[in-house]
Formats: sequence, structure tokens, C-alpha cells
Amino acid sequence: MNFFNLFGTKNEKKVTETEEKGVMIDLQNYSGMRVEVTDFNGYFLFVAKIQGFWNDTAKLYQYSEFENSDENIPLHVRIRGYSDHERKAVYMEGNITSEPEHMWKVEELTVTKITNDRAFFRLNTDIDATVTMFSGLEIGEKPCKMLNISVGGACISSECRYHEGDKFLLKVQLLEDRPISTMYCQVLRIIEKEESKYEYGCKFLELTEEDQSKITQSIFAAQVAERRKKLETS
Repeated sequence: MNFFNLFGTKNEKKVTETEEKGVMIDLQNYSGMRVEVTDFNGYFLFVAKIQGFWNDTAKLYQYSEFENSDENIPLHVRIRGYSDHERKAVYMEGNITSEPEHMWKVEELTVTKITNDRAFFRLNTDIDATVTMFSGLEIGEKPCKMLNISVGGACISSECRYHEGDKFLLKVQLLEDRPISTMYCQVLRIIEKEESKYEYGCKFLELTEEDQSKITQSIFAAQVAERRKKLETS
């Protein structure tokens, strides 16, 4: 793995300040931030840690799978992360090229938006799943459909009536060759649909780094399987 000096002398300027709506942004504030990298078609590429800022460049340390036919070709990508320092979502753009040891160089890096959005990349799905409640009128295991999933939560469709703040176990098998995933969830949003159905926006609770990594790998694998399926039928 390549190592590089982040400090230097007092007279050296290591950080680019990017102007966003009249506010100067110190990119060094985002060093060590966990980010998700997608292309401009919305295709999820990989998860990484961003650091080593120097002018308008940085390093991405990849720690999820990545499928690319030619990693030597620069890719123009979107980079999204959540800043604990600002408690806001940070959106960036830049050109990435592959380096040894699962590392990527980002050039022409710019901050495009900083918002209160906590959203992660979401993969649209239409998969059978189950919800298990341990109290209330809907106690027990009930069928549902998982409409989409991200590292932070999922959206499900169900004929059962749940309430904001309800907590339950969501069980789903994202891929046939992978075990069933079980996530502890809490209802954040409720949308009433036609034919006595409801859609629930849920967040995952009590996730460890290992849990997040497993969900990320499953999302990536499901996306790759869906893309291959489309290529085979086209």
C-alpha cells in the first residue's frame, strides 16, 4: 500500500478550499470519511474511505467489491458520504483511476452539494420478505415485499398496518446463492397506497461495521446479477 505525508511544513498548502454557494469548504475536514462511489448512470461501484487530500486530488481506499472491465480507464464518478463533523451529507464529483492495493486516485475533485440528507445509495428491488413483530395487533411473522434497500435502511410494501416508530425484524434473501439476511428495523415513514396496501420507509438499527459490510456486499452482488440478467436478455 502507498503511504503519503498529510502534514508537510507550515508554508505548504495541502488542502483545496472549494467554494460552495459562497462558503469556503476545507476538504481536509472530510479526511477518513466513509463514502459510496457511483457512476453517472446511478450504478453503485464500491465503498471506500477518502483521505490524503492535496489541492483537488485525494485517495480512495476501496473496501468493497468492484467489477470493471478496464480499471486503467479514468472514470468520472459521484462520491457521497456523511460528515460526522458537519452532520450533513456531502456530495462530490471527480475522476478516478486505479492504483495498487485497492487504492484509487481522485482528480479534479469538487464538492457539488452539502445537505441534511442522510440517504445512501438505494438499490431498487421487488423481493419477497417477511416482517416479524413481537407485540401489537400485527404480532408474528407477516409477508411483505422489499421495494429497495440501502446500507442505512429499506422500503417495504405490506397489507399490514404498522405505525411510525414500530420496530421489527426484516428477513430477506437478496440472492438465491446467499443466506437470508435479518435486519432490525424501525418505521420512519408511512405511505398509504391503493388496495389497502402500505409502503414503509425503515431504517436499520444496531448495525455493526461487519453488518454494514455484509449489506454492502449483498447490494453490490444483487446489482451485478441484475445487470448480467439484463445483458443476457437484451
